[in-house]
Amino acid sequence: MDIFSILYCLSPCLDRTTLRQLAIIVSAILSMPDRVTMLGISRWTEKGGSYRTIQRFFKTKIEWAKVQWIFIRTHLLGNSGVTLLGGDEVVTPKAGKKTFGLGRFFSSIYGKPIPGMCHLQLSLISVEKENSYPLITQQMQQSEKTKSKKSKPLKSKSKRKTKKKKGGRPKGSRNKNRRNVELTETQKILQENIKKALALVGNTLKLDYFVYDGALGHNNGVRLVRQCDLHLDCP
Repeated sequence: MDIFSILYCLSPCLDRTTLRQLAIIVSAILSMPDRVTMLGISRWTEKGGSYRTIQRFFKTKIEWAKVQWIFIRTHLLGNSGVTLLGGDEVVTPKAGKKTFGLGRFFSSIYGKPIPGMCHLQLSLISVEKENSYPLITQQMQQSEKTKSKKSKPLKSKSKRKTKKKKGGRPKGSRNKNRRNVELTETQKILQENIKKALALVGNTLKLDYFVYDGALGHNNGVRLVRQCDLHLDCP
């Protein structure tokens, strides 16, 4: 079975020309031993995969979430049993200054903010098969507030003034409704993508849990997920 016949299930969301170009690009990427670039792809393609063709393909507006969902539903899911929706932010080191979305993002591997690119990834996780299928990918951008924020010089211990706070609850404070929370911009983007994933899947899968790292290990994270009618699993 050739690659074009495998990708033919994507014909509802891709025209024949784009589908043929995708098949050529996939064949080249699977053959490439080094890092993937548009120029590198054009060198590994056969007839119909010139550099200009590769550029035109990546300039074409494609609903990649829909493309990935149709492919996952057709070839990968099957009787997958219990399926979870998981998410994570992936930081990739990148040098330069002109790349779109380039900024300084915290990398857990390096343990500090590094220059690079950050992508939010949502995936469907099959518990029985122990496989993860990428569904939605969105590039995250560094906010202007973070860019302009500069670390203030620390005052010497002699100049620091220590104010003793009174113990107990402040006088006149009222109980707060912990269900009404204000989400940050990053949390809003995450919630939008969760809703988008649920809308894509529809009634095909029953998704009850959303898996994320410790970044959502607080009340705001719980409320963010509960507003999408899911339960949070935050290891």
